[in-house]
Amino acid sequence: MKGKTTMPKLNKIARTLSAALLIGTSAIAAASADDTSLDIKFAGALEFTENGTLFVGDNHNGAIYAFELPAAGEATQVKPSTIANIDTKIAELLGVGAGAIQINDIAAHPVSNDIYISVTRIGNFVSQPAIVAVSQDQSLNLIDLAALTFQKQELNEFPDDDLTFNGRPGGPGDGPMVRDLAKKAVPLNTLAIMDMEYYEGELFVAGVATDNFLSSLRRISYPFDGTQSIANVEMYHIAHDQYESRAPIRAMSIQEVDGEPQLVAAYTCSPIVLVPLSDIKDGAKISAHTIMDYGNGQPLDMIAYNHQSPFGGDAQPTLFVTSNSRSPQLIPISGLQGANAVTHEDFQRGPKLDDNPLMPFGPVGKSVMFEGVPLHMDLVGGGFFVSVNRDAYTGNLNLDTNPAWFPNRIHNLLAEFDFPQYKPDPSRLQ
Repeated sequence: MKGKTTMPKLNKIARTLSAALLIGTSAIAAASADDTSLDIKFAGALEFTENGTLFVGDNHNGAIYAFELPAAGEATQVKPSTIANIDTKIAELLGVGAGAIQINDIAAHPVSNDIYISVTRIGNFVSQPAIVAVSQDQSLNLIDLAALTFQKQELNEFPDDDLTFNGRPGGPGDGPMVRDLAKKAVPLNTLAIMDMEYYEGELFVAGVATDNFLSSLRRISYPFDGTQSIANVEMYHIAHDQYESRAPIRAMSIQEVDGEPQLVAAYTCSPIVLVPLSDIKDGAKISAHTIMDYGNGQPLDMIAYNHQSPFGGDAQPTLFVTSNSRSPQLIPISGLQGANAVTHEDFQRGPKLDDNPLMPFGPVGKSVMFEGVPLHMDLVGGGFFVSVNRDAYTGNLNLDTNPAWFPNRIHNLLAEFDFPQYKPDPSRLQ
């Protein structure tokens, strides 16, 4: 989920190794939870309400927790900043080695502007979740979740640990590599909570459920009351040239499209579809409206914000979509209005790689520069992006905050402007 012009959000879940109870031993639970102990076993996808309630997806327990995190004092001003080696700093805070953590998601508190990072601590075959808060003064604090008031919503139709992925066969003439076969050890329930989007008193959750029709959308009222609706989603995938009902939505946002609130959703390899919220009902089998495909890769975050060019003009409601294997895509919300839905009848048959003349297809906007690899990202303070970013040359994992109109570091880019002989003269072309 990330961000919102309807407002700020993931990405994003990796495998936990085994269960352990980790963050505290007891707490006061609220509303729908019958027990009073905090039994969270995995901190994955994150999402905030507008007043600071933090939703945390637990893909091991098959549950979503809602923690009350009211802001203390005034919001801190957001400025461009970098925290180098954020993974090492988090590992030091947690008392583990730098290679013993994985970062699962980030989310910005809508009031305080603190950045919350969900983490898995790995060691001795035990996986322990943690939430770390990073303030604008760059201090890191481990959140004591057991000390917070919380609610818990267990998920219906949650896959068990027995069902795992297939291994890939490898390239032509080659046998599968170890990394291909490793997928066979990964349970499907690691994708049970891929993204969450809070909208007008409801939490929308994308992921997989049970049965053959795995791709699901859950609709859960908040405060939790123990009930939920779950719908299954099918969509036509342009690049794959097939109808898909298993691989889940990876990133999503809720926007007003064609006069009604619709879920804008991105899948792997990388179709964008629309789903009217009115279609998301318990037991429904939804045919999502495929309107574009910007090419192969795996979307990570979809952030809605008002894009303001530094060169003038009106701010434009926009989606900023990041991927693990390509530059971010800037998709104007205006391009979604009146967009044509497509099916297999609109294309030549066969899979389509990025060099296919058809690709990208639809009102995909444009690809924009992002130096390094944005692994997780969110909107903070309205006009800034905060990202966990892998440096292209050093490999360092940094936490960068940059203006949304230019969310980059340029330390690795040497251009005409950097030479000592360069002296700007506005009266002539350089």
